[in-house]
Amino acid sequence: MTGKIKVLGAGSALLDMLARVPEEFLREADAGEKGGMVLQTPEKFQSLVEKVRAAGFSPVRVPGGSSANILTGLSRMGIPNALLAKTGRDESGAFYRACCEKDGVDVRSMKTDPGLPTGICLSLVTPDGQRTMRTCLGASGTLSAEDVTESDFEGITHLHLEGYLLPSGPLFGKLLSMAGARGCSISLDLSSFEIVRAFRPHLRALIHDYVDLVFCNEDEAAAFSGDSSRPEKTLAILASLARTAVVTLGKRGAICQTGDIVTRVEAGEGGAIDTTGAGDSWQSGFLYGWLRGKPDSLSVLFASAAAAETVRVTGARIPEDRWPGLLDLFAKMEQNDDNRNGEEA
Repeated sequence: MTGKIKVLGAGSALLDMLARVPEEFLREADAGEKGGMVLQTPEKFQSLVEKVRAAGFSPVRVPGGSSANILTGLSRMGIPNALLAKTGRDESGAFYRACCEKDGVDVRSMKTDPGLPTGICLSLVTPDGQRTMRTCLGASGTLSAEDVTESDFEGITHLHLEGYLLPSGPLFGKLLSMAGARGCSISLDLSSFEIVRAFRPHLRALIHDYVDLVFCNEDEAAAFSGDSSRPEKTLAILASLARTAVVTLGKRGAICQTGDIVTRVEAGEGGAIDTTGAGDSWQSGFLYGWLRGKPDSLSVLFASAAAAETVRVTGARIPEDRWPGLLDLFAKMEQNDDNRNGEEA
């Protein structure tokens, strides 16, 4: 089904610490602006964790990291992949790698920093399901251009990048250059409105020159264009720079554009209890269709269904026992699309 497709996902190897907190806790704990992701010093991160525990909100540890979440989904969908990221040489790093391997992700390209702990992301989930992420990068922040080797790209046909890597400078540039030299297609997740704000002057040229598929949510779209009222306007701008552009709209679904064709999809049914990782699952579902040459109209259905399954559980990854039903749904969607195309022909 997947032919010779193999995806290299580059990003931060982070353990997620998930804690359900009331809305007022964000203000009382001085956690900063709700939503998005903000990097923390080790001292400030530890202080926030202590405030969470002191308030009686016990965090749960699960593997995370945007690219790793996406690759886990692709593995379950039958798309081979590998993760390029860095952990510490500690128990948390061993736990992280073991979880990735269990989920079918090739970890041979993962690197190790013996002097720093594995990175951690504290995800504060409020009653509306929204997550506010505060991250201490640890070893993941030391992934550098020097870490990337020719063997990391062996057999790779597609590169997926987190916007979180943009501050790395030379690393980001080397990954783009190596992927381009090998004829790989490239997708980019803009990752957070804070990242977009910081790199906005450079993003337009970068996307135009290298990126085939760009993902963002409506907050990131607003930060990119400066227009928070019309995500369709930002979608059109992004679609003029990349082959395909996607803007996810939370409870209102998503919009996608390739060329002049705009596709819309409603959000999947089911109440959200935790939106952590929903965007990553959306991207894995869309990539499942897009990498196999399926039309956007089908890829967005895969994406919406995957995201809907994710928000029904705590954590960024769909539990193993839920995958058979989701894959059955994908197969029915694909069959319906084939039947519709056959009737039209």
